[in-house]
Formats: sequence, C-alpha cells, structure tokens
Amino acid sequence: MKKQKLLLVVLVLSLGMLMASCSGGDDNKKQATGELSYDNPFWSKDAVLYELNVRQFSDEGMFSAVEGRIDELADLGVDVIWFMPIHPIGEINRKGPLGSYYSIKDFMDVNPEFGTLDDFRSLVNSIHDKGMYVMMDWVPNHSSWDNILVEEHPDWYVKDSTGAFVSPYDWTDVIQFDWSNEGLQEYMMDALLYWVEDIDVDGFRVDHPHVTPADFWLQARLEMEKIKPVLMLAENEDRVEFFTNGYDMNYSWELHHLMNQVAQGKAEARVLDEALTRDLDRFPDYAYRLRFITNHDENSWAGTIEERMGDAHEAFAVFMYTIPGVPLLYNVQEAGLNKRLDFFDRDPILWNESYLREFYTSLNTLKEENPALHNGKFGGDFKALGVTGDEDVYAYARSRDDNRLVSIINFDDEPAEVVISADIEGDYTDYFSGESISISGEYVFTMDGWGYKILIRAN
Repeated sequence: MKKQKLLLVVLVLSLGMLMASCSGGDDNKKQATGELSYDNPFWSKDAVLYELNVRQFSDEGMFSAVEGRIDELADLGVDVIWFMPIHPIGEINRKGPLGSYYSIKDFMDVNPEFGTLDDFRSLVNSIHDKGMYVMMDWVPNHSSWDNILVEEHPDWYVKDSTGAFVSPYDWTDVIQFDWSNEGLQEYMMDALLYWVEDIDVDGFRVDHPHVTPADFWLQARLEMEKIKPVLMLAENEDRVEFFTNGYDMNYSWELHHLMNQVAQGKAEARVLDEALTRDLDRFPDYAYRLRFITNHDENSWAGTIEERMGDAHEAFAVFMYTIPGVPLLYNVQEAGLNKRLDFFDRDPILWNESYLREFYTSLNTLKEENPALHNGKFGGDFKALGVTGDEDVYAYARSRDDNRLVSIINFDDEPAEVVISADIEGDYTDYFSGESISISGEYVFTMDGWGYKILIRAN
C-alpha cells in the first residue's frame, strides 16, 4: 500500500495516542468489551502453533533446509509455523558472534545467513501447499543501532536528556523507538502490509508490544484484512484491550510460571484452577490464550523442560492441550532435547528419535478432531470437577454439542486414588490406552505419579 493512502490512518492514530496520554494511561486498564470489527480467522479454530528457529533448526541453518522438512511438520500435525525473526541482524554492539534475532537491521529484508527473500517466499509457498500457515515474529519496540532508520529518521527514536539514543532494559544491542512519531507509525504499517501482500504471510507474533498504541494495531489489522484473514499474537498478558484492537491471542505467562512451580513442588495443584478461573473471568470468549511449557525465551534463559519440570512434563503438556487455549510447540520439544540453545550463535538442534514425537502428534490429532478442544469461541465449555481422595489430582470436563471429554491429571510424583464427585457417568474411551471405561457410581481412578488420563465420551 502506498504511503499517502495511510496518512489519514496515521493522523487518527496520533490523535488517539494524544487522548490516551491525557487520560493518565487508562487505556492499559480497560477490559476488552463490545463488538469486534474483525474476526478470528476460521482456519485458526483448531490451530496448534509451532515456533521455528531457522538458525538452529538444521545443520545448514537456512530456509532451504527448513523447506526440505516441511513434510515432517505436516505429519506432526501443527497448523501454524511461527518463524522467529528472519531479518538481517545488526552489527553494532552485536551480542555474541551472530547476534540476537531481535536486533533488526532491516524490517523489509531477510537475514542473508538464512538465504534470500526468494528462498523465504518459496518456503512460505511450500508451507501453504501442505495446508499450514505462516506467522512472522515482528519487533516494533526497537531496532539495531545500524538500522537505516537511525540515519534517515533519528527523530523516530527515544533520546535521553543528553540527546543520546536509549536502549531498553539491558538490551544494549538495540535502541528504543518513539511511537508518538507519525512517520514511524506509517513506516511500520507499510512494512507489515508488505509481508502480507507481497510475501503472503498469514499473521504476526508481535514482540514486546507493551508501549505501542493499541489503536495502531486495530488499524493495521483492518488494513491486513483487506488482503487476507490474518492471525495476530501479542507477547503480552496485561493489555486486555488488545483483543478489541487487532489481536486474536496473547501469552499466558502467569499460568506458565505456576506450572513450573507445581512441577518443582513449590505450589499445590489448586493454584492452577485458581489461575484458570481468573483467566476465564478476565478474557472474552473470542480471546485466544497461548499455552506453553517452553519457548525460545524459556529454553535459552530459564532452562529446558527437563530442568524446570522433570518427569512432570507430559502431565503439563496434556494440561495445556486440554484446557481452553492454543498450544505452542517449540522446535526442541518433539525431539526431547535437554539442552539450552545458544541465543547468539549457531547451535543446531540434535534431532533425536524420541517417543515424544508420537506423543505430541497424538495430542495434535485430538485437538483437531474433537471440537470440545477447539480454540476460543469455536471450542467447548470448561468445567472443573470435584475430586476426593487427593488434592493434587485435578479433573475437568470440556464439552461442545455431543463432544465431551474428561481430563484427569495427577500433579504430584506420588500415586493417587480418587473419586470424581460430579456427574460423569457414561461410557468412555481412554485416549492414550484405548481402554473402554464405563463409569457409574463412585468410580475409583488410580493415577500414577504425574499420571494423566483423557477420557472421550462415547456418543
């Protein structure tokens, strides 16, 4: 889209920012209410996200190597490939030999270490050919020190009292954008539309959107929707208003950290139910919540799944797939790799033959085939079930129309015997074992330590 077509949009955004600043920041506190001017893309109704790190995904670290393995991802059953930033990386103040993916030197090009723009376009086409979709990581908060915008538009950046550029936090390889600038808003709008219209990507995971104006994202979403339906994910949990301002999905950081605490014996299972109750009360039914037990940040900085969760990791994977939300897999999970990947250098994943590939494939299949587990408003109701016998066992039901399932998870390493004090009588199939179960009266469930059951109601 030509820049002049966006001038009115930018002026409206600037006015909105001025009004928000005069209101004392109430915009960040308002709840998502009212009618949406866009909709979740229908193709996202049962989506599972797969976060892909091009640098580490293969020995070659290139787009072409990823394209050669698209069949594997399709067979795994994931639906949306989220690429960590693929742009050229800044060289000034670079961290490590290759730098951070999030130090963007050019928002309109690809990292030459990964290949060419045509290589990426071919990869996007191959993903689409397999019925999957593409999300790009987008970094609106900052750029590298040597981004061409620094020289051409220094006024687009925050400066301190001495006139020097400002690095957010301890991110010394980047400098902070000033989002009150109309020119920056116009540039970002053009860049987003370029990747959707010219390269055919299907949405964005927006990194650190905390200080960006919500109304910018609404206008960007509406412009993108003129091209194609897109999916938007905010790396944020606090700004609920994002859900009526361009976004479909955000992170569930609170629940993730609580899962780690329960796995480590630092919290009881009831905190998970309390967090889910807050979650369901706070967010509207069209809001997608990203559920994860790892991602690039957690793997590199907080520890591997094994370090943080140990033998509990399967139980928490079942949990994140069967509660309301969109599951995320990071490209070490299905390999069972117990290694923190280097963030600033080449560190190719060792693709072990692991039972976890079959485990996650089965969960992806269940997610797709059972409408009770679909995302947001497309999915089923959630109801926590009363459990007697062991407070570490958590049970809940999901239901939509004639589709009903019950999840029972032991969030402790000790075996347990429990009775579910709710009306779940009927005939079920244990999803993992294939065993038929007829429940009546006070049926006793025997659970292994960190054990789990998904019971599918027979129609």
